[in-house]
Amino acid sequence: MLPIINLQGVWRMQLDENKLGINTPYDDTITMPNTTSHARKGKKNERAEVGALTDEYAFEGWLWLEREFEVPEELAGKYCCLHLERTRVTTVWVDDIPLGTRNSLNTPHEYVLKEGLSAGTHTVRIKVDNTSYPTKGGHMTSKDTQTNWNGITGKLELKFSNEARMSDVQIYTDAMHKSITISVKLDGVLQNTQIAVSAKSFAIDEQTSDAEEAVHEVAERMYPVDHNEMSISYSLGDEALLWSDDAPHLYKIAITLREVSGGIIDDRDIVIGLRDFKASGDKFTINNRPTFLRGKHDGLIFPLTGYAPTDVNEWVRILGISKSYGINHYRFHTCCPPEAAFVAADMLGIYMEPELPFWGTITDENDANHNQAEQDYLIEEGFAILRSFGNHPSFVMMSLGNELWGSKEKLSAILKDYKAYDQRHLYTQGSNNFQFTPVILEEEDFFSGVRFSRDRLIRGSYAMCDAPLGHVQTDLPGTMKDYDEHIHPQQHTGLEDSHSQEQEIQIQYGTVSKTVKAAATDKELIPHLPVVSHEIGQYAMYPDFAEIEKYTGSIKAHNFEIFRERLQAKGIGHLAESFFRASGQLAVDCYKEELEAAFRSERLAGFQLLDLQDFSGQGTALVGILDAFMDSKGLISAEEWRTFCSDAVLLARFEKYNYAARETFNASVELSYYRQVPLKGETLRWECTQGNRVISEGEQLITEDLLKPYQKLGNINVILPSVENMTQVTLKLSISKTDIYKSYNIWVYPEQEDRQFAGAPVYKELTEAALQRLEEGDPVLLLASPGQVSNAIEGLYSTDFWCYPMFRSISESMNKPVPVGTLGLLIQNDHPALQHFPSEMHSTYPWWNIVTHSSSIILDDLPADLQPIVQTIDNFERNHKLGLLFECKVGKGKVLVGAMDYDQLLGQIEGRQFIHSLLQYMESDDFQPTHEMTVDALNQLLFK
Repeated sequence: MLPIINLQGVWRMQLDENKLGINTPYDDTITMPNTTSHARKGKKNERAEVGALTDEYAFEGWLWLEREFEVPEELAGKYCCLHLERTRVTTVWVDDIPLGTRNSLNTPHEYVLKEGLSAGTHTVRIKVDNTSYPTKGGHMTSKDTQTNWNGITGKLELKFSNEARMSDVQIYTDAMHKSITISVKLDGVLQNTQIAVSAKSFAIDEQTSDAEEAVHEVAERMYPVDHNEMSISYSLGDEALLWSDDAPHLYKIAITLREVSGGIIDDRDIVIGLRDFKASGDKFTINNRPTFLRGKHDGLIFPLTGYAPTDVNEWVRILGISKSYGINHYRFHTCCPPEAAFVAADMLGIYMEPELPFWGTITDENDANHNQAEQDYLIEEGFAILRSFGNHPSFVMMSLGNELWGSKEKLSAILKDYKAYDQRHLYTQGSNNFQFTPVILEEEDFFSGVRFSRDRLIRGSYAMCDAPLGHVQTDLPGTMKDYDEHIHPQQHTGLEDSHSQEQEIQIQYGTVSKTVKAAATDKELIPHLPVVSHEIGQYAMYPDFAEIEKYTGSIKAHNFEIFRERLQAKGIGHLAESFFRASGQLAVDCYKEELEAAFRSERLAGFQLLDLQDFSGQGTALVGILDAFMDSKGLISAEEWRTFCSDAVLLARFEKYNYAARETFNASVELSYYRQVPLKGETLRWECTQGNRVISEGEQLITEDLLKPYQKLGNINVILPSVENMTQVTLKLSISKTDIYKSYNIWVYPEQEDRQFAGAPVYKELTEAALQRLEEGDPVLLLASPGQVSNAIEGLYSTDFWCYPMFRSISESMNKPVPVGTLGLLIQNDHPALQHFPSEMHSTYPWWNIVTHSSSIILDDLPADLQPIVQTIDNFERNHKLGLLFECKVGKGKVLVGAMDYDQLLGQIEGRQFIHSLLQYMESDDFQPTHEMTVDALNQLLFK
């Protein structure tokens, strides 16, 4: 390999916002690789973004770069290529000679000087344009993720080679036969030359990303060059090691173009993994065994720089964090990561799915809005991605874009061309294409979506504009839900919820809505290929304002600052951290059920979380258990998260979380298992504990190997204890000599006698009888009917979907109901009103029925000293002070107030216990509210 001239370092620069052209002398310098924003060049942006992070030095226009470099005598006249990694639209001149323009957003820009350069000093000039894109660019250019930066963020180098050279090398693996096929394209005079191939395996130390000592070497073999395009078959032998997510063995393939006399003309070292990643029925397989995609969305959010790193060690760190949370798959939303990400994924065993930078409509030539130039560009971007990154074993899948519409024939034709060009990867038409009217195309290898019809849902949560909502949002909590019947109905219903003729419908389109044509359908959609559940989760939580200090680069969290000011203006700024903690803990519980439902689904091939980390834009979607920096929020450990997101997940199926004393708890124990280690001879152990006391336990010997993806291990039947107080019981499951374990909390309640409720002072409004009690100084429990309270927000147990301001706006534009927008409860769990209803500070399942049959009263106009006993956390846009339960003095009497369906609560064991606790409190000396209200003020608050 001939030397490379590294062009990183100090460049002269000039910003040309109005695109007037170069104006020498240059007025500034910049150290490359870099972006103008990260280097803090240009005018400071005084605007504070609310729906995204703020790029303090945002610049759009032309960036001019120039520097000199020296060509040594030994490289004079050599074939030369200027290589620019990770940039925008570039135009290049060398010694004032134009070399053309490149516009790939995803792959390196290369400018060739076939005749080379003379020895001595030369000048290179580069114009970088971040405005003239052939397409909008999805998350490659969006301010919501990595910003529309301008610059060059990766390698800047001159690569030299001989006239005779290997211009392209692609390696195709065959894991079954433990061999590879090397496709080599050769340029130049090739007489009396040969290609030498050797291979050496190596392992990676995940802590340092350094290669360890080789464990398998394959002898060098020689192949005479007889054609400019050669296909070389090379066996790695029976001892060859295979690559997978759980055993990412790598090989360095050394390929050398030599003269017959032995002189080296050109050489390449290419790292590969011997793997076969395929679609087999409704599952993905890796090397002929099933695998399950435990994926996350990635939009290239890097809040310290505003752009994706091109450093392998940084990607090893990032992907390693995800892997510690059980993730084995990355889906890149309308973007493709730099090569360093694929290298790191190769090392760690991550299944990668880049996506074309497109979020829109793929049309054919007959469409009035057809844009052939844009479509040609996107198609070529796909081929460029395949050429540039196709050798990486981690690159297993590719998508044509996000939530596409348009011509199914055109989409299928694009897929067909890609598959004909490169069969190393699996292809899909896009992620969640055609939304409410999904289709499966003949040429796609797997399906990525959220439903198969309006009601055949395959994830647990949805936006209001995509209603119906998911089971995590609406169903009585339990652990029975899976998606098998929705994926593959046992009894076909014929034409279910379909359109017999083409019609226009409104859909969510990015952060707005759009009217599209939904094609006619003539049959129920039944998939017979792997199904991946798209963008699952999206459980929002309140901001952690302590995070603001972490934004030390040019990207600032002014949105967080604005949200903090809003909360302080409402007089509840002191509750910010409690809001964050309580909403975050509820979000974790929602994610647990969402993920377990996926693992319970035998017909599902994988999922893609949105997201493990926060999403900085689109209104600010704080949906991660990690922040935007990939740092833990302290809500759940990686180890505990892996109990429901891993290659081995124990699952207990039971119908509900709340039980009467002496009721029988029934659960079936199942195992989602994608490991290669047989479990035969190990023991499944279970125990039910009440505090430190074991109330029931058992174990069962595993007598089969259990190497199938889904196994039923046995049943648990426990007669729950007789209790005098509401009691939490924990079910613990584990398998001996493994790290596989799981726990669930259930609640047991004493029997409540009807007579205590019969004469209870409970009123739905301030009737004459209620007012008489107050006049006599007696306590009143005022539980207004939720539907009658006008100054309130309806009850919803789960946290808000994605981001309230974004989906409020979308729902309004579509004339659909707006989201509820709340984020769970903040509970004064040491308050005596809850003495007989012991709670955490956040929502737990005993509160589900209470919240679901309630509204939270808006207390914004009341004095700050009125602090609800149970407060509903509102989103950061509205910041209402919301009372689910509060107390006040009215005249001589005392009132405990909420908007709850009393009759519904009395029909459930947990509701009866809750009312019992309130009544006990009202009869005690502890009931001493300090806030005073008049009858008129209370009526006005509830019923205005």
